[in-house]
Amino acid sequence: MRKKLSPASATDNARSMPSRIPVALRNSPYDVFVGDGILSSAGIEISSILPPSRCAIISDSVVAPLYAQPLETSLRASGFDPVTVTVPAGEASKSLSTVESVCNRMIAAGLDRSSMIAALGGGVVGDLAGFVAAIHYRGIPCIQIPTTIVAQVDSSVGGKTGVNAAGGKNLIGAFHQPRLVLADPRTLATLPPREFNEGFAEVVKHAAIRDPAMLDALGPDRDLAALVARNVMIKAEIVMADEFETKGIRAFLNFGHTIGHGIEAAAGYGRLLHGEAISLGIAAACVLSRKHAGLPEPEARRILESLASFDLPLRLPADISTRSILDAMAKDKKFSAGSIRFVLLRSLGDPFVSSEITTGDIEHAIASIR
Repeated sequence: MRKKLSPASATDNARSMPSRIPVALRNSPYDVFVGDGILSSAGIEISSILPPSRCAIISDSVVAPLYAQPLETSLRASGFDPVTVTVPAGEASKSLSTVESVCNRMIAAGLDRSSMIAALGGGVVGDLAGFVAAIHYRGIPCIQIPTTIVAQVDSSVGGKTGVNAAGGKNLIGAFHQPRLVLADPRTLATLPPREFNEGFAEVVKHAAIRDPAMLDALGPDRDLAALVARNVMIKAEIVMADEFETKGIRAFLNFGHTIGHGIEAAAGYGRLLHGEAISLGIAAACVLSRKHAGLPEPEARRILESLASFDLPLRLPADISTRSILDAMAKDKKFSAGSIRFVLLRSLGDPFVSSEITTGDIEHAIASIR
């Protein structure tokens, strides 16, 4: 459960000048603003790009009690007429049944093609709300307002939206770029330690594939707002280079995710947080990178030590079988014509996509993290 801030802390209007990171896509450019307290001026920021309208705040049962009211207040002050739609917190809400329920509630509340959605929450809410925005009245604007580290540094940027299917994670979805992203690091203060720490798996991933020096900025004296902005810039650069993941560049963001998603599914959604499963996937990817790409052992150790510094797991629970992981991986989007596309590191900051990794290699990597 998230920690509670006092009402004054949650709605404090004092804020520093936010960082602006442009995502300069040809057909759907937008800005990401990162700044302490930016939630309190969300209405002003949104009204600068969209006309006031009836709108929906989609949030979850944990985040909405903390931050929906300040967002509603800000939106109303800028002429919007918001209704808050709350879904149960957790991965189970990433489902088509939840999508249908949310759409029906929005229709009943009078939201039509002139409306917009504000996604207020972590990665589950962002993926769900973004998908709803992509299909409601054949597509309406979405504003991403991420409140977890995973969402602020990664999933809120890039336009990948969707829900899970019985066969795997994120198999039903659409590319639907947000019109704006507002990341307020103050919202991270209410995260429980486990949820706070899991987000750093994505930070370590970004450092490993693009910015090795960032590993030195993860200590206890870190500037959280600056760190979020640094990660957003990495994600934005990669998305701008390969918006629809057709050039092999955006695939670099899957470092650690191929096996990690298999572990997350095999464990049963909810047992491991996303970042915890990705940490295990990164550990396995380091094993494969050492063997098949020449990743130097000190660099692999540096990655693992960074994950361990946030209490992220590096050893796979014994009861999660290799077969169950492989079965889950076989349904993953990263399989192409039956073969796996695997992101490896030659060295820190030098990723590439390999099609040479075999099932036997993956079995060995999984065994290596037991």
